[in-house]
Amino acid sequence: MSIDVTEYEDDRTGIRSQADGGIVTQLRLDHSSLFLRPTLRRATDVTVEPEYWTTVGAGRTLVFCSVSGDSFEDFESALELDPTVTDPVLADRYPDRRVYRVELTDRAVTFIAATAEVGGRLLDLSSSRDGWRVQLQFPSRDDLVSFNDHCRDRDISVTVDHLRLSDDEDDCVVALTEKQEELLAVAHEEGYFDVPRGISQDELADRLGVSKSAVSQRLRRAIGELCASKLC
Repeated sequence: MSIDVTEYEDDRTGIRSQADGGIVTQLRLDHSSLFLRPTLRRATDVTVEPEYWTTVGAGRTLVFCSVSGDSFEDFESALELDPTVTDPVLADRYPDRRVYRVELTDRAVTFIAATAEVGGRLLDLSSSRDGWRVQLQFPSRDDLVSFNDHCRDRDISVTVDHLRLSDDEDDCVVALTEKQEELLAVAHEEGYFDVPRGISQDELADRLGVSKSAVSQRLRRAIGELCASKLC
């Protein structure tokens, strides 16, 4: 008995490519009900970097956040009062940072899904004194405009700190954040990449006023991005 496999074929047209050109932009987003914004307003001496998001059960969204700084007690007190999250859990503890898990509430305003819906890619996300500092990559100007329209319709304030355009003639887009660029510049100037090294990660952290964990994470991500852009 022979089987005609053609009857199982579909109308696939291949993988669409969005790898040629695009826009990399660094934005500051703010809204009184943005995810964790009430906490960030009260706990100004910590830096929050979401590690990953996951949806479980009946649409429950859990977020794991890496928090570095010196005022974990203030952060936890603010977290308890934050209407955008619930059920905060200390998931892990390190000498210079902690990892928390929180669940988003219906009052939380987010922009992650909107980024994906218009074809955007999240490159970096960290807290700042005036909201969230986010770096995004979009396939085209129209996609960036669509994302901006989404934010405007929801009264999310958008401030553009940096914008880089890439066209088809570019080899690749190097998507470094402002913090990563600053760290690489200082590390290079002080001889971190020399043999032997002229400065340690602890000293870099002191120089930049951040934790050693933040230095390690930014170096890893920055070097990974540079390698990816060079080898693409």
